[in-house]
Amino acid sequence: MGSSPVITPEDVLLSLMNDGTIDSLRLKIINQLKSNEELKNTTIKMAEQSKVLNTPGAEKQTKRELFDALRQELETQVLEKASKSVWELILDNNGLGNEISGTVERVFCRLSGREPPLFPPPADAHNAVASVNANADTSANASASANDKENGKEKGKTKGKATATASNSNEKEKAPKKRRYSEINAQGQGEENQVAAKSDEPPAAVPEESQVLKT
Repeated sequence: MGSSPVITPEDVLLSLMNDGTIDSLRLKIINQLKSNEELKNTTIKMAEQSKVLNTPGAEKQTKRELFDALRQELETQVLEKASKSVWELILDNNGLGNEISGTVERVFCRLSGREPPLFPPPADAHNAVASVNANADTSANASASANDKENGKEKGKTKGKATATASNSNEKEKAPKKRRYSEINAQGQGEENQVAAKSDEPPAAVPEESQVLKT
């Protein structure tokens, strides 16, 4: 089984030139350039502001002389504007550019023996991108939900720890405080001093017997 021939861009271009497709496309491009009002107005404005028409004595020159002078002054600028407009037409996927792409693809498939289309239509490509974006959004939402659950668990654990800490703190405050040995010893010494002071006091006077008998 032989391999399929290698088709180059030059092969496709030669086929388009031989069957008259290039001439047809060129005519369509020229007609669209002529109907491009923006390009037309830009060219007229450039001519009105040119040095040729604003030089004293320009009105005495012939049309041919003025045209040649304008071409020398503005040719490069006008061609740049026109070239930009042509490329915009060629790259337009909704107008002439779409027709050019389809024509080139058909010729390439005919020369190489392959079946069109070589690439998926823009609608299919858009749907594929939308599907990828939807899957990405679903994955992101699932990840966010998992993170929220994990954060909820962490918050629950933190809240539980805080509650347990507060409960332990309250229990410690309610429990009787242990007295230090120095406090107990100081209290004991105070009581002993009070007893000793009482023992040093003179005893109460006892009434004499004679006084008792007199009464």
